[in-house]
Amino acid sequence: MTVPHGTSDRMADLEAEVAALKADNARLRRLLDEEGMPDSLRHAFRDTVALLRAVMRCTAGSAIDVESYDAHLGGRLDIFVRVRSLTDTLGEADLHTLVADELATYLVYEGEQATISGPKVWLRPKPAQVFALALHELATNAIEHGLLGRSVGAVSVTWQIEQNEGVPTLELLWKETGAGTRVEPSRRGFGTMVVEDMLAYDLGASAELTYEPHEVRCRIRFPLDAETGRFAEDGAGST
Repeated sequence: MTVPHGTSDRMADLEAEVAALKADNARLRRLLDEEGMPDSLRHAFRDTVALLRAVMRCTAGSAIDVESYDAHLGGRLDIFVRVRSLTDTLGEADLHTLVADELATYLVYEGEQATISGPKVWLRPKPAQVFALALHELATNAIEHGLLGRSVGAVSVTWQIEQNEGVPTLELLWKETGAGTRVEPSRRGFGTMVVEDMLAYDLGASAELTYEPHEVRCRIRFPLDAETGRFAEDGAGST
């Protein structure tokens, strides 16, 4: 990462923030152990910390300057706060809410530039965090480099449930459309890594990104099981 002249103070601030976060994490781990917290809670916490570390490391590796690092890391950390708030309250996260909330952070609203449609799906806490991060990367790239950043651009996020050997499988299609041209990136960035690699590792997902004139599509498929989430056939919420 190249650091332009005059940004050393901001870099020092960022390093101090990361050091403070690591210290807080260490104290919380000790507290969980000392208080005899359930294994499930300690496991969930360690998963979250590991994911945070991966995000910080990869953000630093892909940023071109300190300002870029600061902006992208902030947006990615906000994902953890929002999703954690949802899952702490309900124990799981509604897929429709994840999509709508992420687009709304860019002032892209359902019924205006966005179409969001699909059956009721609930994701478990860690899969929800990872999937929300993938949505964030898709939305960020669509705004910064793609068609959604233009007033005539639009995005459609739809999903359906298929049965694969008796296991419900979610298939989600993200589609950007609009005037202008979106070309395939010349290098594999953090967003592509999240969509193609992180989703595969944490959710057992397959993902396919397609770039065409005036349209970008991302198709994601993964099983809904005890580890990832569930399909509420009657539309019911969390229980």
